[in-house]
Amino acid sequence: MSYSVLNTCPVCEHSLHVTKLQCSHCHTTIENKFELSKLASLSAEQMHFIETFIISRGNIKEVEKELGISYPTVRGKLNEIIEILRPERKNEDSGDFSKAQVIAMLENDEITAKEAVKLLKNK
Repeated sequence: MSYSVLNTCPVCEHSLHVTKLQCSHCHTTIENKFELSKLASLSAEQMHFIETFIISRGNIKEVEKELGISYPTVRGKLNEIIEILRPERKNEDSGDFSKAQVIAMLENDEITAKEAVKLLKNK
């Protein structure tokens, strides 16, 4: 039986580090401080979103349908994950769209007319 890797200490909530690796065949054990991928720090819900996003080939409309959420929610979840993976880009994509961007998204079927109106009203 295998378990998901924990990201944070259940006692103090600080980051945990992988310090031991073992071969499942010969049981060779290697101890050191190992770094995990930044993806390992995502929650199960965030990983599910990323898997859905990749399987949908980045098509936001498909992600909306698969997860039953709106375009702004998809963007919000994506921005949240981007902030985790690339914190230096925080606030770069605040979700503010120009009129031309909203029209382009509408033309590409990335958003509905109702969502386009909502985005344009937020200007």
